[in-house]
Amino acid sequence: MPVASELRLRLHEAISEIGEAAWDALRPDGNPFTSYAYLEALERSGSVGPGTGWQPAHLSLSDEDGVRGVMPQYVKSHSMGEYVFDQSWARAYEQAGGAYYPKLWAGVPFTPVTGPRLLSPDSAVRAALADAAMSVCNRNQLSSLHVTFPTAEEWEMLGDQRFLLRQDQQFWFDNPGYGSFDDFLGALSANRRKVIRRERRDVQAAVNVRWITGADITGRHLDQLYAFIADTYERKWGTGTPYLTKDFFQIVAEAMRDRMLLVFAYDGETPVAGAVNFIGDGVLYGRQWGCHVDLPFLHFEVCYYQAIDFAIAQGLKRVEAGTQGEHKLSRGYLPNPVYSAHYIRDARLRAPVAAYLDQERQAVLEHMAVLGDEASPFKKAP
Repeated sequence: MPVASELRLRLHEAISEIGEAAWDALRPDGNPFTSYAYLEALERSGSVGPGTGWQPAHLSLSDEDGVRGVMPQYVKSHSMGEYVFDQSWARAYEQAGGAYYPKLWAGVPFTPVTGPRLLSPDSAVRAALADAAMSVCNRNQLSSLHVTFPTAEEWEMLGDQRFLLRQDQQFWFDNPGYGSFDDFLGALSANRRKVIRRERRDVQAAVNVRWITGADITGRHLDQLYAFIADTYERKWGTGTPYLTKDFFQIVAEAMRDRMLLVFAYDGETPVAGAVNFIGDGVLYGRQWGCHVDLPFLHFEVCYYQAIDFAIAQGLKRVEAGTQGEHKLSRGYLPNPVYSAHYIRDARLRAPVAAYLDQERQAVLEHMAVLGDEASPFKKAP
């Protein structure tokens, strides 16, 4: 079993320096977002790289037999697009005279999805990857290293290696084996069942909704999807420039079209809204969405109800619909824990952050328990 001293560390400014075969051979599961194709599409499309504040610095560990472990990693000059918020830490550190940026960050850009971050089948190599990443942070005098949305097993291991542990929640739909959407509705309380039926009826009276998958996804569909997303960015945040570039969707579809589901809403034959989902091992991952119209409940239909419908039809075990949003709870998505781990080099910042995270973790657990019990939309057990 190799130890850290036997492994050669290298940082890579592009994932292509590692190569698809070597990278994907180390992935432990079918999570689409840690695939070479997805991460390479981010780089080739310009979604990350020069001028974005996301500089790839992927970490690899090798021995005489080849690459033994990799870690998707970036040097960052801001905290946007991470979905684990540390801006208050940055302000406090800078007010005390420190330089919070640049920092080191490990995960999948713009993608708040739990998945492996230390890619190796060997537990000793995974531990060595974490140690090597801390060494890179120290040697380059970066303020901190942040590993976001790792698996629970990785999170616990990182805690053993002096990382500070943070916990949050997302709302997921779990499919126990429903035969239809009506079976799912039958598991809900009468009031929630009535509300969801009304919401779906109102939307479906105004638009028709279609699933587009695999070879049926065309370049025109992807251009329309980007236009929906850009329109929504403009209306919500005053910018028509999404994190993911227009080229990203075309490039990622070249390699992953069979792992994508588009849900489009049409007024007649005119598309007016759409969402993109990715399909993993038994999981449907909801990602970006957008629209050109203001229609009540359209977002719920396109992003939540259609995802449940698709998952049931395909026998998928879960839908992960992204971050935040307690409004998902009443629509059948229950709270689940998600994780991040943080190595902070300067003890002056580390100590107060550690104290804050101890309190935050307990508060998150208590809040999840209340939501999962008192606010659940499902029928109460007799």
